[in-house]
Amino acid sequence: MSSSDVWNVSPAEGIEIQKRLRPLVKRSWDGRAIGLIAGADVHFPSRGEARGALIVLAYPGLDIVDSSVFEGPCAFPYVPGLLSFREIPVLLEAWRRLRRTPDCLLCDGQGIAHPRGLGLASHLGLVLGIPTIGCAKSPLFGRYEEPGPNRGDEAPIIDPKGRTIGSVVRTRDRTKPLYVSVGHLVSLKKAVSIVLSCTGRFRIPEPLRAAHHLAGTQRT
Repeated sequence: MSSSDVWNVSPAEGIEIQKRLRPLVKRSWDGRAIGLIAGADVHFPSRGEARGALIVLAYPGLDIVDSSVFEGPCAFPYVPGLLSFREIPVLLEAWRRLRRTPDCLLCDGQGIAHPRGLGLASHLGLVLGIPTIGCAKSPLFGRYEEPGPNRGDEAPIIDPKGRTIGSVVRTRDRTKPLYVSVGHLVSLKKAVSIVLSCTGRFRIPEPLRAAHHLAGTQRT
């Protein structure tokens, strides 16, 4: 699944791949202990180039213990709902360069809160075979009510069939919420708990803040 041929597809082929992979996503936590947690983010420094960054932090202390950056070509066009085909290739190269393997990965994107149930976090989780969590700054799919104003307040994200596919979570008092969803190998309750445990002074969880900074500032 991680060969370059897998990512050299058209948008129509990408949609069909998402439909095939969606049933493979597991939405329950297997009880594993988390000693290391990672954040993943991708920056596009110029047309046709992508820079993927991974930061590994000790958990729950959140001290950085490892990081990796990879910059390479990006041929897949920007199509909402198909961002995994733009971002995963460079993230996989960054992943191969890590010295420490995380137990859980936070992604700056959607998990199953996606029109076809397979956003970046779910797709990457299937490729890597580890628990992943979608933690997006804006919604993509589903309806929801605004959560309460305090840290920890949340409201369900509901798909057109009435199923809960994520949670709108207030990570700091009276700030914009985040949109959390199952990626792979995690329950929604556990995903929300992990996201909240990784936020403190800032709205964005620390692993994603660090990965965003690294992706945007460091060149390989």
